[in-house]
Amino acid sequence: MSAEERPPPRRALPLGEPLAEPLAERGWRAPRSLLGTCALMLAASVGAAFSGAVLYAYYAYRLDQGLEYASTFDERLDTAVAIIDTEQEEAKAAVRAELEPLQRLGATGDTLEQLVERVSPSTFFVTTLDEDGAPSVGSAFVVFSDAEQSFLLTSFATVRAATRAPGPEVRVRQGDEELVATLVSWEEARDLALLTIPRGGVERLAWAGGTQTGERVFSISGLGGAGGSASQGLVGDVSAAGIQHDTPVGMQFQGAPLVNASGEVVGVSSRTYAPLGFTPQAVYFAPPIGDACIELLACPDDRGRAEGVGGG
Repeated sequence: MSAEERPPPRRALPLGEPLAEPLAERGWRAPRSLLGTCALMLAASVGAAFSGAVLYAYYAYRLDQGLEYASTFDERLDTAVAIIDTEQEEAKAAVRAELEPLQRLGATGDTLEQLVERVSPSTFFVTTLDEDGAPSVGSAFVVFSDAEQSFLLTSFATVRAATRAPGPEVRVRQGDEELVATLVSWEEARDLALLTIPRGGVERLAWAGGTQTGERVFSISGLGGAGGSASQGLVGDVSAAGIQHDTPVGMQFQGAPLVNASGEVVGVSSRTYAPLGFTPQAVYFAPPIGDACIELLACPDDRGRAEGVGGG
């Protein structure tokens, strides 16, 4: 190697002299005067103050958000409660809709007791004699009433012997009260008869607009420890012939109101009504309550009630 190519010799540093060159290579130089030191401290203070300002602004922002949420808390709570109430009512409606088919398939003791309590004030137990002098019994219910007398619908089969003169006396009983009834008119084909009693102001039973297949129905007799008794069954068919059902109709139930779960009359319980020409066995036919308006009762159109005696 020639003398021109050789690098210049490094100068030896005196012992204790600082290594300024390597620090300079790193891009930082320590201040060598008091003014530089003060400038450095000022810059650091400004940076710290800026950071503090940023943090305070963020804190103030979050605090404002919290205060805004707190100020609308009551409104949000009321909205939440309203939503919960609405959903609760919807849930109850859904449960009722699910329970309705089950209620139509069977009635509990409470349901029967409530029906008897509702229907029995307008229902009477009927006693008379048949053509052979044997006891003949059934039930009857009020279809309209005025201040002096009440009119009751019952089964023709119960009072058949009283349709002939001289006929046996017909009596009706409700609780401890017993009254002599007068036979007003009858319609044998539909097993219906109309009685009147000298007692006015008795509440009539409401009439249903109709019934449907599968609906639970109840026959309410005027005889029972609670003022009446009930049997229940299902509607098997509804047609022009009448209401086919499997509600048990014992002797004391013939002529009784056949009601739905609301206590509204849909038909008249009968043991002998045979619109198809044969005697029913396990099932029964009931004339719809509206059929009483054909011959026996005067019923205004579309009113679902009777207001007088018909021309039959």
